[in-house]
Amino acid sequence: MVIDSVKLDRLAEVAVKVGLNLQPGQDLLLTAPVAALPLVRRIAAHAYAAGAGVVTPLFSDEEVTLARYAHAREESFDRAADWLYRGMAEAFGANTARLAVSGENPALLAGQDPAKVSRAGRAQSRAYKPALEKISGFDINWNIVSYPNPSWARQVFPDLPEDEAVTRLAEAIFAASRVDGDDPVGAWQAHNDALRSRSAWLNEQGFAALHFTGPGTDLTVGLADGHRWMGGASVARNGITCNPNIPTEEVFTTPHALRVEGHVSATKPLAHQGTLIDGIRVTFKDGAITEAHATKGEDVLRKLIDTDEGARRLGEVALVPHSSPISASGLLFYNTLYDENAASHIALGQCYAKCFEGDPTAEQVRAQGGNSSLIHVDWMIGSGQIDIDGVHADGRRVPVFRKGEWA
Repeated sequence: MVIDSVKLDRLAEVAVKVGLNLQPGQDLLLTAPVAALPLVRRIAAHAYAAGAGVVTPLFSDEEVTLARYAHAREESFDRAADWLYRGMAEAFGANTARLAVSGENPALLAGQDPAKVSRAGRAQSRAYKPALEKISGFDINWNIVSYPNPSWARQVFPDLPEDEAVTRLAEAIFAASRVDGDDPVGAWQAHNDALRSRSAWLNEQGFAALHFTGPGTDLTVGLADGHRWMGGASVARNGITCNPNIPTEEVFTTPHALRVEGHVSATKPLAHQGTLIDGIRVTFKDGAITEAHATKGEDVLRKLIDTDEGARRLGEVALVPHSSPISASGLLFYNTLYDENAASHIALGQCYAKCFEGDPTAEQVRAQGGNSSLIHVDWMIGSGQIDIDGVHADGRRVPVFRKGEWA
C-alpha cells in the first residue's frame, strides 16, 4: 500500500488552513476512523503549528461497531452516548472548531438487521442534535476531509488487490481535494472564486423555485423565503471564513419545506449507515414524500424517512455540473461527500440556517420555510440528462442547467 506522503501532508495542511482556517488559540475536536491515524497525526501537527489550543481526537473502529450488532443486548440499540454529544455541543458553544475525517466502509452494516440499524441511528441522531444544531446553524468553522480506509477502497475498486485499491483511492481523494499540485491553497482560492460567482448569479436572480426534468424526474423545488445561495468558502457565525466540505463542487440553498411537488429518481446509489440504497424513486406532495421506493435497501429508506416528520421533507438543494472533476473521474465512491459533488442533489431533513438573508432566529427560519429534523441525508438526482429551470414568482423561467451543465 503506497500513499503519497507529500500529498497526504498537503491534505492535512488544506484541512487546517483552508477547510477550517483554524485560528490561534482555537481548540479543535476531531473525529476519525482508526485507519485514518496517519492523516490525523499530520492534521494535529498542522493545527498546532497554526496555533491551536488543544486538539482532541475521537476515533471509531469498524470491529467495535460490528461487535455491538453481534453481542449487544436488545435495549442497546435505543441508546447513544448522550454525555459525549452534550460535551461536543458544549465545546462548539465555546468556539471549538470541528473536523471530521470520513472513510468508513460504506457497506459495513449491510448484513445487519435493518430495524436495529434504524433504531441505533435514530438514537444517535437524537443524542447528537444539540451538537448538530451548532453545525447546521454554522455557529463555528467546521470541515470534512477523507482518508483511503482499506475497507472503503475495496468497495470502490473491488477487482483490485487491497494495496492497489488503497493507492488508487488515495490518488482520487488527492485529485478531488485539489492537493495534487504544488500550490493547493492557491488552487482552493481560485476554485472558491468560481463558486462564489455562481452563487452571486443565483442570488441576483432570486428564483422562487427550481424545476428539474429528465428521465424519471419532474420535480419542482420551491425555495425558502429569503433564501441565499452559498458555495465554497463561507463565513461562519463566529466570523471565521472556512470551507466546510473538501472536496466541494456545489452551490446550495434551502428549499421551502412545504413547496416541493412532483417525482424524482436518484441517479446514484446512497450509502447510508453502512447500507447501500439504490434505485431511489420518491413522490412529493405539499413538500412531503408520499411514496418512496428503492430497488435495493428500500426497508432502510422507509425507516430513514420515518425518523421524524421533517425527515420526509427537504433541507437542501444543491447544483453541481455533470462535468465536475469527481463526475469526470467515472468513479462511484459510495461516500456522500464525494458522490454528492459529482451530481446535483437534494437532502432530506435539517436545513442550513446559514442559507438565509440576515441572521434569522430558529423560529424565523421555520417561518420562512426552513425544515427541521434529526437527520440531514444527501442523495443525488443530477446527471448529463437533467435540465433545470429557475422559476420566478411571476412564472418567468430562466435556463439554469441544460443536459447537466450550467446554461
